[in-house]
Amino acid sequence: MGTVNGRGRVEGIPVRERLMDAAYAEIVSGGWAHRRMADIAAAARVSRQTLYNVFGSKEGLLQAVVVREVNALLDRVVRLLEEKDQSPPHAVSQATRLVLLSARDNPLLHAVVTGDHELLPVLTTRSEPLLEVLGERITALFEERCPELTASEAEAAADVALRLTVSYSLQPIDPDEAARRVGAVVHGMLPAGR
Repeated sequence: MGTVNGRGRVEGIPVRERLMDAAYAEIVSGGWAHRRMADIAAAARVSRQTLYNVFGSKEGLLQAVVVREVNALLDRVVRLLEEKDQSPPHAVSQATRLVLLSARDNPLLHAVVTGDHELLPVLTTRSEPLLEVLGERITALFEERCPELTASEAEAAADVALRLTVSYSLQPIDPDEAARRVGAVVHGMLPAGR
């Protein structure tokens, strides 16, 4: 952890991380909608202008925090897939289950899924940055794990699996049932014999 020097600056923790950590705390506490950028900057011990320079807007900061958390989740998904020698549909099914359990149990993801009008759009109407990051990672994973797939097949399967998983995370459903359904859809998208 960083230390505070004589000028009130936190040393050892990059500014970007401190700002995202301060935003994370506000999101999981339920205070996001009521906080101004100046409040978040003060909690991170940086100027409001620095916050705007790094993230551009409150929305940009929110997107960055969610992408950071989702990337950590995707790292867990990738480790899960690397541990097992399984078919692509089964791998996607297991990944869906992990994501849905995380959406339920992870404080930040749960806050986004059940959050107020400022949080939920990060997964719905303003989800493009998040879906782009996720789609790239899932497509790359398909291409690596299933070299017989064409690039467009890998991208399409990743896109459908991702959109179904996000959709299921927004509506209560048994994670095992959702995982079975997503696996079946991906299986149906793969050419015969794959």
